Amino acid sequence: MSVSVVYWSGTGNTQTMAEAVAEGIRMAGQEPAVLEVSAADPAALASGNAFALGCPSMGAEQLEETEMEPFVEALEPLVSGKNILLFGSYGWGDGEWMRDWTERMKNAGAVLVRAEGIIANETPDEEALEECRSAGRDLAAKV
Repeated sequence: MSVSVVYWSGTGNTQTMAEAVAEGIRMAGQEPAVLEVSAADPAALASGNAFALGCPSMGAEQLEETEMEPFVEALEPLVSGKNILLFGSYGWGDGEWMRDWTERMKNAGAVLVRAEGIIANETPDEEALEECRSAGRDLAAKV
């Protein structure tokens, strides 16, 4: 069974984080399926027990509006009891978009693998990438 890592990335930073999460999943002996959000299906994703979602902070600290926000809206009623890892990068602000996103998923009944999500300022440094790999291993253990 594969563990999906679905993301949206504008500059490549969140994609780098997604690849690190996938490395962790692989280290734990599971097979990652890394998908851009435009190629993902909310119902298919929610059929699994564990998955990761990545999106950078956009605009006034919110999810990307044209692809990721509609995807998350469609996914929201399907996440109760699911093990989810949230991650993304930001270039300004203080991580409010991630706090809002984690709260939203918790309110929908999701079990978060990292309660605060994982955020990286601009290009993720080695510490952020190691946290992504570690979280990927933890996520794979929930399958």
